[in-house]
Amino acid sequence: MPITKSAIKKMRQDKKREAHNKKIKGHLRELVKKARVSPTEASVKKAISALDRAKKVGIYHRNKVARLKSKIAKLVKVKKQTSPKPAKRQIKKKPS
Repeated sequence: MPITKSAIKKMRQDKKREAHNKKIKGHLRELVKKARVSPTEASVKKAISALDRAKKVGIYHRNKVARLKSKIAKLVKVKKQTSPKPAKRQIKKKPS
């Protein structure tokens, strides 16, 4: 147990910060999981935005955030490539 006043205060602050960070990390995990399970543009955008905010505040290290964002972005890219592309219309040129 801390003895000095400043150490006691520090312990209180750490407890608050830990609870706050756990809440945010839990929310982030949910968003990332949703983006992995069904990688739609909206879910991926939300997850990436939340990850960037977490990096900005200092909850996650920038390299971890970059790694997670990269994985999620790859899923969307793969999904786009596997989806059927609409047929292009061919424009007939008039003879000059």
